Amino acid sequence: MAATASEYIQHHLQNLTFGQLPAGFERADGTILADPVWTIAHSAYEAKAMGFWAFHLDSLFWSVFLGGIFVFLFRRIAKSATTGTPSGLQNVVETIIEFIDGSVKDTFHGKSNLIAPLALTIFVWVFFMNLMDLVPVDWIPGIATLLGIPYMKIVPSTDPNITLGLSLTVFAMIIFYSIKMKGIGGFIAELTLHPFNSPNKAVQVLLIPINFLLEFVTLIAKPVSLALRLFGNMYAGELIFILIAMIGYFQLPLHFGWAVFHILVVTLQAFIFMMLTVVYLSMAHEDH
Repeated sequence: MAATASEYIQHHLQNLTFGQLPAGFERADGTILADPVWTIAHSAYEAKAMGFWAFHLDSLFWSVFLGGIFVFLFRRIAKSATTGTPSGLQNVVETIIEFIDGSVKDTFHGKSNLIAPLALTIFVWVFFMNLMDLVPVDWIPGIATLLGIPYMKIVPSTDPNITLGLSLTVFAMIIFYSIKMKGIGGFIAELTLHPFNSPNKAVQVLLIPINFLLEFVTLIAKPVSLALRLFGNMYAGELIFILIAMIGYFQLPLHFGWAVFHILVVTLQAFIFMMLTVVYLSMAHEDH
């Protein structure tokens, strides 16, 4: 039973991985590869052997698919919006937009036409990705197995590759706007002349390595904390759903109770990711 439970958990936590297996690698069926081969991994061992340059096809598919749903829904509402009696979906969309707009106005102190649409995209897209955690854990992976697909993780935000991809994009924007608003000299000065300063030039030169170390760690911590916070919370939630599913026929009350609580986590993590992005970009726009 323990082995079966372990295999069940590992199967549900394994991504559908596409990558290159090296020459001489022995696959699960005993086949030894004469040449390097790009293929889909049929075990965690094969996925590990593919190394860094491998693609999680399920995470990529579901993240793009959910992003497409977001664009489709909001574009449809924007085109059919009316000042008369709005539909229920239009009310929901308008409420979300007003909420995001108010949050950005209260938090972002610069001037940019990009920040509010960016915040809306991040919030809704991450929310949709998190929301997939509420789909019963065996449904879609079970269908995938029937179709001959060995693995299928449907919650992109439980994949650190996806969360790091989002956070590194935000990080690139932080660097871009920091240099744009302060200039390259101002950006370097921000990393080397704070937090310790001195009117004595010789002392200030001695403080530069210390300042740079502290500020560089602070700068790098932004994308890392963004990615790991979202990944950690959603991964833990998914793992609990998997553990509950192993109970059998008595899982429904526990599933419902955890799902009711987890919907708060799903929403809160999307909001936190969005708000931290706005805060970081607001800091990047400060030019004093």
